[in-house]
Amino acid sequence: MPISLSRGVLKRDQEPEMSDQQFSERRDFAIEVCREAGEKAMEYFCDHGNLVVDRKGAQDWVSEADRNVEVFIRQKLAEALPDDGIFGEEHGATPGKSGFDWVIDPIDGTTNFVNGIPAWTVVLAGVSEGATQIGVMCDPIVGETYEALRGAGARLNGTPMHVASGVPLENGTVSVGYSNRVEAANVLPVIASLIDKGAMYHRNASGALSIAYVAAGRLLGYMEEHMNAWDCLAGQLLVEEAGGRVEPQDANEMIRVGGRVIVGTPDVFDALLSIANDAWSG
Repeated sequence: MPISLSRGVLKRDQEPEMSDQQFSERRDFAIEVCREAGEKAMEYFCDHGNLVVDRKGAQDWVSEADRNVEVFIRQKLAEALPDDGIFGEEHGATPGKSGFDWVIDPIDGTTNFVNGIPAWTVVLAGVSEGATQIGVMCDPIVGETYEALRGAGARLNGTPMHVASGVPLENGTVSVGYSNRVEAANVLPVIASLIDKGAMYHRNASGALSIAYVAAGRLLGYMEEHMNAWDCLAGQLLVEEAGGRVEPQDANEMIRVGGRVIVGTPDVFDALLSIANDAWSG
């Protein structure tokens, strides 16, 4: 169902379908929430020496900042849009009634975050009818907000952004993510293939931020054998709306089980897909 703005707060009306204007209002609300969440995360980051950190698995960490920032975002969404569903990395799913779901990664790049490395981002995606409709990321370290609305383009701090154009693989850089949900050695043939083709290899331990860099024209592509929905849905929409190519997926299936992610510029996407198919065919 659609939303309308009243005195700065989103409230529901009774129409059966959401209008373009109300999709835009949801997007604007998501930007506001992400920026506020980024400010809260920065408070923890500036005092990371006192951060309480737990280990979820090998090279998989969660901090009190992750948990508390997600709670903050959930509360904002629940107050404004109580019928929407909410899925997050650190807390259980909240089923919705509206047919519109929010997918949260409170801090993508937790390993960087807990070690004081300034490469992490707050991520919020909005999904309906099996497709990501809204994608927002806030990188408070450098004051950058990436946002996209399906069919309306992608912007960085309010300025339209586009993927790189006319740059061949051998003249650019591709980021390759590492997942502890698959065999570690599986990443090696991908990196070897990229190097063999003359490309540079990049990894900053925040898959979401790396995908946003593709949308902004900073990287040519991003590849990872398995990602969870909160890590990738927003970024995939950013790339798509910035003129890039994305391997098709059902957003609801990604929320349920995750999957492979390949994004890139039109110049290199087919080559990246071929590399991925050769390396990850099993």
